[in-house]
Amino acid sequence: MSQRIPRLSFEELDPSLAEVLRARVERLGYLGEIFQCTGNTPKAMAHFMEMTRELNDAMPANLTETTALTMAVLAGNDYERNQHERLARKLGYSLEWLAEVNSCDPGAAKKMADDEKAVQTYAIAAFKNFGKNTNAAFDALLDVTNAKIAMSVVLYVGRCVTHALAVNTLGLEPPVPSVFED
Repeated sequence: MSQRIPRLSFEELDPSLAEVLRARVERLGYLGEIFQCTGNTPKAMAHFMEMTRELNDAMPANLTETTALTMAVLAGNDYERNQHERLARKLGYSLEWLAEVNSCDPGAAKKMADDEKAVQTYAIAAFKNFGKNTNAAFDALLDVTNAKIAMSVVLYVGRCVTHALAVNTLGLEPPVPSVFED
């Protein structure tokens, strides 16, 4: 884990970023280490959080969680996977559904809805090929969603890659365990 990046406390954050993160910190009861590190780039992090919020608002929760979990598994980002597993449970998704999403095998899925399978199929293809040769997967996604949702999935995949790059570069440990470890 890189210790050369200063870990900022909530009080040390740029005031505009602190305001963006305040509700999350109050809800969780802590400032996640990713925010302690990325707080060193306050304007970029504030925009990242705004993008995340806008994309969350543009997609149904099941598709957001499918995208986030799929990308976290593919990128080896346990930090985000564990948090999204917990969020998905709070939203009412079953452990069986989570296990299917985490298996990243939409063809074998029984609990996932067709739109969730299409999102996962696209996310896997996009991650493996950086969006190249994904026409069939993207068209299948459009067949079960719409342009707004499909483009939100594309951008959310990129958002998840950015998050994973930061976490994996810094070697950050998950702040909470997987729901499968409880």
